Amino acid sequence: MRRKRKYLRAVLLPVLCLGLLAGCASGRRQRAASRQGEDSGRVQIGLSFDSFVIERWQRDRDAFVARASELGADVNVQNANGNVEEQIAQIEYLIEKDMDVIAVIAVDSQKLSDVVEKAEREGIYVIAYDRLIQNAGVDLYISFDNERIGQMMGESIAANTPEHGKVFMMCGSPEDHNVSLVENGFYSALEKTDLDIVETAYADNWLAEIGYTAVGSYLDAGGTLDAVMCGNDDIASQVIKALSERRLAGEVCVVGQDADLGACQRIVEGTQTMTVYKAVETLAIRAAESAVALARDGEVKTGGTYFDGTFEVPYIGLEPVAVTKSNMQVIINDGYHLEEDIYLNVERE
Repeated sequence: MRRKRKYLRAVLLPVLCLGLLAGCASGRRQRAASRQGEDSGRVQIGLSFDSFVIERWQRDRDAFVARASELGADVNVQNANGNVEEQIAQIEYLIEKDMDVIAVIAVDSQKLSDVVEKAEREGIYVIAYDRLIQNAGVDLYISFDNERIGQMMGESIAANTPEHGKVFMMCGSPEDHNVSLVENGFYSALEKTDLDIVETAYADNWLAEIGYTAVGSYLDAGGTLDAVMCGNDDIASQVIKALSERRLAGEVCVVGQDADLGACQRIVEGTQTMTVYKAVETLAIRAAESAVALARDGEVKTGGTYFDGTFEVPYIGLEPVAVTKSNMQVIINDGYHLEEDIYLNVERE
């Protein structure tokens, strides 16, 4: 019955919505066609962030805005501070401001479909940036391969954890669709190992301090650990803090993602094993270029589609890189962090 309902949802809903979407697409094409005839009008892009709690989002913002400006676009940046109702209100504000394109880093992947539909009715293109917006039929989803990120985490733990090792999964926000994708990839990497996942916890709204509390409470209750998978490097910093207070830092394998400066420092110092590096400036630049292309031409080249739960949406996926002490040069060569900053507390071997 569950499979049948999924089938009906996948097949019937797109049919029911076809007329509406066709009208929306027509309106956006007319908008793009009219812009092609304009010589001086600048493209107007709305950029709605979940929050700036995570270090990388400021890099994304700066790279996106800079590239968009080079291409003749103005960017109106909004910050929802992790509140989905605030994000909905801000997207409605961007609709009222008559943006050509709105790019959204979703607070909650399941609660934005209505406001996305409203934007499309107004002839505005919508991009799901880094995080999928489910059941919304956005014009573009651009992100990194999140299942591969989870696989990299699992592979690193499998390679650095003893047989029958105990693993704690300290995941990110459950409202972030990427979290479930990372989990799927992580499970797939561990399914043929003898490692035991002893606990799974989530950091609501990506609050890193939850990692400190959850892991600390588990250890204080008598639990033992060989590895911790962290939803991102900010969470990893708090997990390692909890381990340090119990003299376990460096003894437990810890992995994360985002290649934050602090994480790179911990890796060369020996308290974190691996981070997943995502060239966020490349992502931001591709997203900005895609936004301008949609506004001006009504289309953008993609490598395929991605099923959002109801619709197949145009998709651009970028590849992540697993970074350890042995290949930290990747970060330096890309100019993501300076060598002297990464090795601030230790001498380079």
